[in-house]
Formats: sequence, structure tokens, C-alpha cells
Amino acid sequence: MRGRGQFVADIRLAGLEDVAFVRSPVAHARIRAIHIPERYRDVVFTSADLAGIQPIRAVTGLPGFKISEQPILATGKIRQVGELVAMCVAATRAEAEDIAASVTLDLEELPAVHDMRQAREPGSPLVHEHWGDNVFLESFFEIDISGALDAPIKVTREISTSRQCMSPLEGRGVVATFDHRLDQLTLYTGSQMPHIVRNGLSDCLRMDQGQIRIVSPDVGGGFGHKGILLPEEVCLSWLTMKRGHPVRWIEDRREHLVASANCREHHYSITVYADRDGRLRGIDCEASVDSGAYSSYPFSACLEAAQVVSILPGPYLMPAYRCRTYSVATNKCPILPYRGVARTGVCFALEIMLDMVAAEAGLEPGDVRLRNLVQPEQMPFDNITNKHFDSGDYPEAMRRAVAMIDVAAVRARQRRGEADGRRIGVGLSIYCEQAAHGTSVYSGWGIPMVPGHEQATARLTPDGGLELRVGVHSHGQGMETTLAQVAHEMLGVDVAKVRVVHGDTAMTPYSTGTWGSRSMVMAGGAVATACAELGERAKKIGARLLQLDEADVELVDGEIRGASGSVTLKEIAHTWYRRPQDLPGDVDPGGLESTSGYKPRRDSGTFSYAAHAVIVAVDPDLGDVEILDYVIVEDGGVLVNPMIVDGQIFGGLAQGIGTALYEEMPFDAAGQPLATTLADYLLPGPTEVPSPRMDHMETPSPYTKFGVKGIGEGGAIAPPAAIANAVNDALRPLRVEMLHSPISPRRIVAAIIAARDAERPAA
Repeated sequence: MRGRGQFVADIRLAGLEDVAFVRSPVAHARIRAIHIPERYRDVVFTSADLAGIQPIRAVTGLPGFKISEQPILATGKIRQVGELVAMCVAATRAEAEDIAASVTLDLEELPAVHDMRQAREPGSPLVHEHWGDNVFLESFFEIDISGALDAPIKVTREISTSRQCMSPLEGRGVVATFDHRLDQLTLYTGSQMPHIVRNGLSDCLRMDQGQIRIVSPDVGGGFGHKGILLPEEVCLSWLTMKRGHPVRWIEDRREHLVASANCREHHYSITVYADRDGRLRGIDCEASVDSGAYSSYPFSACLEAAQVVSILPGPYLMPAYRCRTYSVATNKCPILPYRGVARTGVCFALEIMLDMVAAEAGLEPGDVRLRNLVQPEQMPFDNITNKHFDSGDYPEAMRRAVAMIDVAAVRARQRRGEADGRRIGVGLSIYCEQAAHGTSVYSGWGIPMVPGHEQATARLTPDGGLELRVGVHSHGQGMETTLAQVAHEMLGVDVAKVRVVHGDTAMTPYSTGTWGSRSMVMAGGAVATACAELGERAKKIGARLLQLDEADVELVDGEIRGASGSVTLKEIAHTWYRRPQDLPGDVDPGGLESTSGYKPRRDSGTFSYAAHAVIVAVDPDLGDVEILDYVIVEDGGVLVNPMIVDGQIFGGLAQGIGTALYEEMPFDAAGQPLATTLADYLLPGPTEVPSPRMDHMETPSPYTKFGVKGIGEGGAIAPPAAIANAVNDALRPLRVEMLHSPISPRRIVAAIIAARDAERPAA
């Protein structure tokens, strides 16, 4: 905010040249030829030039998964608009773009598959012909659905969510350079997981990992969008070694919208069975997720759909459940995990359905939830899909949200009506966010980035400062602050004297990076463990300086204290580094630097959660939705820094409002993206995002250091469901239901007109 950051686009190296790409203008085609003007032959490169470079392969160990190979530059066939076809290099980006514009493609256009439901039909065009269909993976789970079929309440709906772009403030960017003295490739890239990028890059380039250094400087937002290996990263790595000078590619906003990854496109055919008192008997669901043309490394294309199967029941009690999901390939860009991953779509579908059950039973939606939520005395709790809930009081969160939003007052206001003709509605939703998944979870998913012990290095400097080196990455979460707080808690070192180093594979311990709301649990635990080890070493030295036994001293507020006085960590560091003759003979030779690893006692993940409540006003003539009040009751376990937690939740709320009301990446039947500028792709701004009222609960996790839970994604999960329920509550007297996000003015007006037409008597 002060202009002191250094992002990828700020990096300037001697001899740097810029890259622009020739990208496919169509979604599906065979490449007959690529025509390059003769004068540009030495600055334009195609797949034929990248001899020996391997395609990107993101696989899973789940049975039946079909592997897609994503070529670094298109080879033989194009499978999405914006796919890389050729790479052009010049002194400036403008010149490189001019060169790219001079390259012509001779393409045999093929029918495109743009609808994931049609993609599963026989005779549909095939994205990958050798598969024989368009399904990456089919997943299935059932617990005795037959026991629910005779329930007195049976509600069935088709619910769907639109594709979105992640839209971080900073687009993707890559600067690559090769040091011949060190025989080392250095790649500056905006990434959430530098060590994983190095893994994938090593595979594609067939280089030893010791020859590759990944540096992620300041990163202007990630949200999952910067959690993959990019073909552009492979291209520029090859190019800098080919040409012998640094090269750079900075994604522009049009590239981001047209060619980059998307998220969130789900479809649910869902039936909920319940008794007349609103208690759930079971859920039966078939869901599809549009995974796009390729599986992105390291997260495979089935991650979202496979998670839908396991997380759809959420924190609710039910005796029966059946779910089948399909990860579908289409001629669109790949999908990635986006803040909330599959949970936002799942929450949208399930929470809308609970409001439908409440309407059918004649009950308040809040009462239906309270009758079905897992109770605090049942914790820890294994739900119907064996998700292990560590702690929480979900009913209390819902009760507080209902009280804060004052549902009774909203009902009275609805009965009075609004002078301006708008309709008022109140909506609720509650979710659970499994975070900090560990080894057992990811090994079960078969994804090639299974997290193990998260490591951290803590080192006292000769002047008494503290350096922390962590493999996770901070791109807006404030981890530089929170990890310093953890170190202060353990050692008493002033937070201002703690330096957190991250984002550089040459300087940090291996890590799978920042994703899945894991960093505070895992890296926080690792920092605490390393600092505790450092503290024990300091106590031994401090005891010697105080001429006391180690058992007679303690570490308090950055000092080793005993009966004869105290000595500061700064003095101890001075002794270790500059007066080693004063050290005890049995001092630990590891000195004042410790690398330690951490895993929670149980690594099935933490479960944070929140209840959201919202009041909206809907204009039935214009379709406009105004958020009048928004309430969040949140439980993230023990909060290390409540201000940062609030910021995370506020930011997530803004993204959730975008999902609910504004953001949509539509495609036409030819697979062309139709929102290619920010005039077409709408994002919420300050006037669309209210300041929510928040209430914090605290149920510590029994498995983690300090009882912390991951909360980074939670703010984005619940808003679409709560807002949809509020809109539906407002429009229920008009017999209108909004079951697709975003709930745009056009969709609202069209639904109201359709409902009015349906009520008119036939001519």
C-alpha cells in the first residue's frame, strides 16, 4: 500500500526481454500449420522447438481417473480458447505482441463441447479422443438411501453455479534467468507454492531440482489461482536457457479473462428427504463439475467433484445419503481450486435445499437447521461420510446469527410492506471448512503433493534478532505478522525484531505451500516447535552464564531468569557467535538455529465454521438486489490475530458477494468466452460490499498447537447461499425461486415474468 512492494513485474534484470504468446482463437481445432514470417524465424518458437520438454501431467491415484497431458505449446490439436501455440520474444512487450500478431494459424476447426451436461451424452465431441468419453473421473458414495425414500417431505431441485475468474489484483507473471556459473535456473513467479512449482518444472524440463530456484516475491492475491505449474513458466524457463538472457512474461487482464483458469462451475440434481418436523432423513444427489480441457498440476481435475461427494452433508445429521459426481472435460480452460474450493457450491446447493424443506414444512429456516445440526456434546464427531469434526458448537452459532439479524423483526417488516415497492427477505446459511488437511487425507486422494511434516527454521542473529524461514507463502494473509507473534509467544523476542523469510526455495524448508487454510495451523505449529527447541538451547547457555543448573532457570519474556539474575537472548546470541570461549562444554553444537517439523496430533484437518445471516431488498421491476444488513458468527478456534482474521473474513465476504450477485464467465456454443473485459465481467466494489456485523466464538481444536484452526477460505463459502435464500424469501410470494448464481437482475426479472405468465389463465 506504501509502494514498497516488489512484484514480478517490478523485477528488472540486465538484458531482459519480453514475451508475448500466440494463443488459439478457437476452442477446438487441429493445427494444420503455423506460418511465421521469415524475418521473425529466430524470435518465434513453437512446440517443434521444445524438443525433450515434457507435457504437464496432473494425476491422482483414485481408480478410474483419466490422465490429460497438457502440452507446453499446442501440439497437433487445440482444446481451449487462449491455449498457447507459439512464443514470441522481443525487447519490449509491445514489439513481442506485434510479432505475435504477424503469425498466422492454419486451423481445422472442430465442434466444441461447452456444456458439461451435454459433454456426457453419447456422440458428444471428445476433448481427448483416446478416452472414449469426456469424464475425468466418476465418484460415488452411498449409505442406505432406501431408508429415506418414504419420507413425507421430498424436495427436488436443479441448482447450479456459473464459472468465475479468480481476478486477483496482480495477474500471473514470470521472469526467468539462467546463471551459468551456478548452473542454475532462477524463476521469479507469483506462486502460492514455490517448492511444488519446482517439482513440476523439474519433471517438464528433466532437470535436477538443485539446478532450479523458484522465487516468489510479493504476490498480489492468490486464492488458488496461483497454486499451479503454468505452461508459461515452462516456456520461459526453456527460453532463457536457449537465448542466454533473462526473459519476462506479465499476464494482462484480457489474457487472464480469456485464457487463464476458471473455477466454480457446478450443477446439482438434488433431492432432500425430511420428516414433517423438518428433521432430515437423507440426501440424494448427482453433481457435475466442469473441469475444462486439462488437469492442472498439481491439483487434478477431479478435486472439486470428488470433494462434493464427501462434504455435501456438511455439519448435519442424517441416516441416509447417496451422491454421484462427474468431473467433466470440456473445451474450456481448466478449473482450479478457488477460495472455498468445492465448499461454496456445496453450501449453495445444500443450504438452498434446507430453505425449501423449511417452506414445505411450514417452519422457519433457522429452526430446521437447529434441528439437524450436530450438537456440541457429540464432538469430536464423524459425520455420515466419515469427516472427523474436531470441535465446535454449530447450533449456538446459528442461534446467535438469528438473534443478531432479528428474524422476527424482518417478518413484521415483510407484513407491513415497503413504500418503494421493493420486497424484503432474510436468508441464512452455515458451513464447515475442513482446513489444514494432513498426510492421511491427501494420500487418500492420491494427489502428488501430499503434505508431511511442515518445517520451519528459527535462528537467533548475533544482535539478538530472530529469523524465521518457512516454506509456506504469504500473499495477503499477514503471515509475516502472525508467525512473528507465535515466535514472540514462545521466545519473548520483540515482534519488530522478527524477520519472516518465505517464497524462495533456496532459503526455505520444503513445503507444499499455502492452500487449504493450512498455514497458521501447520507453519504456526512448525515455528512454535522450532522456537521451543531454540529456547531449550538458549536455556543451557543462559544457565552457564548465570552459573546455575539448567533446571533452575526459565525462559520468560526474552530472558533466561534464575535466582542469581537474568541474561537476555541478545546476550546469549552474542556469546554463541562472538565469545564461544564462554560456552559450556556440553553445549548443543547446532547452536542458535533450529529446523523443526510439525504435524497435528491428528491430521484429518480442523473444522472452522460460521453462520451467516443477511437481509436484502429486491426490486421486482428492475431485479436489483441491495444488501441491507449482514451478520457473521464465526468460530476459528483460538485466534492468533483477530484483526487479521476479520480482514480475511471481510475479503472472503466480498468474493462471496461477487459469486452470489455479479461474477460470471459465460461461453457460447463454440466455446468462446463472452466476458473478456472488466466491463463484461462484473466485480463487486465498495458500494456493493457492506460492512458486516461480526461475532466471534472460540472452540479450540483439541489436535493443534494453541488450538488454532484454519479460517482463510471461510468468508467466501457462505455468502452465495445466504444471499440466495434471502432473495428467495423476498420473492416467495411471487412464486419465484432463484437457483442459479449469480442472481443477476436479468435472471430475477425473467423469473418474475415467467411466474406471472404461468399464473395467467390460458386464452
